[in-house]
Amino acid sequence: MEVQKLLSNLRIAQLNDLQTEVAEKAKLNKDLLVLAPTGSGKTLAFLIPVLQKLQSGKKGVQCLILVPSRELGLQIEQVFKQMGTGFKVTCCYGGHSVKLERQSLTEAPAVLIGTPGRISYHIRENNFDFGAIDYLVLDEFDKSLEFGFEEDMSFIIGGLKNLKQRFLISATEMQQIPQFTGLNDEIKISFLSAVDVVPDLKLMRVDTAAEDKLETLFKLICKIGDQSMLIFCNHREAVERISDLLIEKDLVHDIFHGGMEQEDRERALLKFRNGSIKILITTDLAARGLDIPEVGYIIH
Repeated sequence: MEVQKLLSNLRIAQLNDLQTEVAEKAKLNKDLLVLAPTGSGKTLAFLIPVLQKLQSGKKGVQCLILVPSRELGLQIEQVFKQMGTGFKVTCCYGGHSVKLERQSLTEAPAVLIGTPGRISYHIRENNFDFGAIDYLVLDEFDKSLEFGFEEDMSFIIGGLKNLKQRFLISATEMQQIPQFTGLNDEIKISFLSAVDVVPDLKLMRVDTAAEDKLETLFKLICKIGDQSMLIFCNHREAVERISDLLIEKDLVHDIFHGGMEQEDRERALLKFRNGSIKILITTDLAARGLDIPEVGYIIH
């Protein structure tokens, strides 16, 4: 499929510098090490060249994308579906129905996205044939290491004997790339020094006494008005406490934290993304791999 048509489906006029360079270097069929900051468009940077390499009519998983979090996996899946490629994509992650995933893998997708733990499970259960996978993407690889997925990733990559190309995507530069990644004579593309991707933010501080903090927060929310806002808290208990206050004040909102059922978390994100709610109260879980460009205000 033509790149311009894909961009049209995504309502994007053209590729940025990072995406253009990755697309060009990917044509050399060598492993790529892509270093770029959060918010620089890394998802499209690897999805477009991968899509150009997928073969219509070929059975089995052609590309495996490993991610550190379910939220990032779902986001990549959403972007891929919006591209209108005609290729099947499936996302597997902890907390999701194993039965539904197994059924989806029966007719293997061309692109399989997943967290290392859940993909390892499906491999051990022989729920799909991963021997024919041609392309591997390790997205946010630095976070995957930080979250302790090295053993699972090593197991998965060790079984991929027929890879044609690997993409390792990271927001930080590592002194040494772990040997289990299998990168060989890779091309390094670094945009870490780029400053253009940093948004123009205005930082403001609101001073208040500890006992007045909730009331001050409520006044700040009212001051911002009908704008989308993320409210970050240190603990899920604080999320619930602020939610109780807004319920009392009849302010429509939703919450997002690790103690919720996955279905409820996905529903809260969907409502926030489509504008059904303007206020989302969350722990730092929402800072891990989510891309919601429409957010106007962030309150810590």
